[in-house]
This record gives sequence, C-alpha cells and structure tokens, in this order.
Amino acid sequence: MGVIGLSWRIDMQILLTIAYDGTSYAGWQRQTNAVTVQEKVEAALEKLLGSPVTLRAASRTDAGVHALGQRASFFVSQDFKIPPEKLPLVLAGLLPSDISVTRAEIVPDSFHPQFDAKQKTYLYKIITAPNPLMGRYAVLVPHELDLLAMQEAAGLFVGKHDFAAFCAAGSTAKTTVREIFGCEVFCEMSLGNVLSYNIKVTGNGFLYNMVRIIAGTLLYVGLGKLSSADIPQIILSKERKNAGKTMPPQGLVLLRVDF
Repeated sequence: MGVIGLSWRIDMQILLTIAYDGTSYAGWQRQTNAVTVQEKVEAALEKLLGSPVTLRAASRTDAGVHALGQRASFFVSQDFKIPPEKLPLVLAGLLPSDISVTRAEIVPDSFHPQFDAKQKTYLYKIITAPNPLMGRYAVLVPHELDLLAMQEAAGLFVGKHDFAAFCAAGSTAKTTVREIFGCEVFCEMSLGNVLSYNIKVTGNGFLYNMVRIIAGTLLYVGLGKLSSADIPQIILSKERKNAGKTMPPQGLVLLRVDF
C-alpha cells in the first residue's frame, strides 16, 4: 500500500509491515502477565522516539502463531526526522532477532489497520516427516494425505457463511458470519526435501482459531475421517463438535493484510 503526496506534519501516522517468529510470544496483543510481539515493537519504538508508543494492529495473532505480513500503525509528532523507508533498518538494532519491521510508510490520519483491512491471508503448513528446519513452522502428520479430496473440500468454504462451527470457545465476536474469498490446498517440497501440505485461506475476517479449525477439518478429509460432502453440513450445523480439531499454532502464518 503506497500513499503519495503526504507531507511531514503533526500527528503523522506511519504504517509498519512486521514479520515475526511467534514461538516465544503469547501472541501479538499486549498482556500484563506475558511477553508479546506488540510489547517488543512498542518498546523498540519508545527507545527510538523517547516517548511511549501505542500500536494499532490489523490482526491479533494467537500465542505461537507467526507472521510475514502483520500491519500496525502509530502516530508521531512533527519533530520525527527519520524517513519512513529508513525505519526498518533503524529498528533492526532495537528489536529481538525473531521480530523484524520489513516496511514503513506514511498513511492518512484517518486510516485504521483493523477497520480498513479488506482481506487477510493465512497459510497453514503440514509436513509428513520430521524436519528440524521446519518444526517451528509446520505441524508433523506422518501420513500421506488425499490431496484431491482436500482440494475439493477446501473449495466448499468459499463464500459468505455462518462459521460458528469453526469458532473456538472464548470468542467475543458479535457475529460468526464471515466471507472466504479463497481456500486452496497445495503440496510442495520443503527444506530437507520433505513433502508439505499447504492450506491457504483468504477472507474478510476470521473468528477465534477459525483458520486452525478449517485446517484441522481439511486434515480429517485428507485422512479419510471426513469427506468433502460433509463440509456444507458442518457449516450449516453451526456446531463446533462437528468440525475437525483445532490444529497447533506453529503451523500458522499470517501472510498478508490487504487494504
């Protein structure tokens, strides 16, 4: 997302693109009793600016979940002199090695990363053999999966549906209706020549653990525990017990947020 023609001014808003390995963190959102990604990025910005910073993020990733394209913004005053394009390099020396700012840009004052997000894309990765280079970013399922059945089932998630059956307990969402723009399953050879099954989901928003439950449901299809024909009925049932299991967090990556 690029914004042209904006000048430096009081209360300028800067949008960051942030990548992180979520293994050591209790999710994105700041907490009083746990270390989070938001806390680390805000602390780095406070060191740089000399005053407290509050980030507004596009997505609240859960504990152990990773990101390549988290987006978060903050406001700075008129005396901020560092060009946005220099921020990633400057912040690299202030952030832990498992968090990086990959891009910074000026956005309008009215912009909000959460409310202006049009779609988010997540990737869930399953590997079929142990791999020390992938273990932090994929879940091991030592079985060959039925790729064609998983692909057929994935397409049935596309559209606007009530996804109550794919929402974990504890959600505070006002509605369980969401729209999925794309859901696909594809295979590739990962590091170490290990086969991985990748589940890529794009939607206008997601419920609590929704992508991990979709991944668990597609895994059950791949294992023959469910069929693609079961998916519409699971959605219509609105019953969490009818869908697949909630997959572990380390296989999930927030790929991108589009505005």
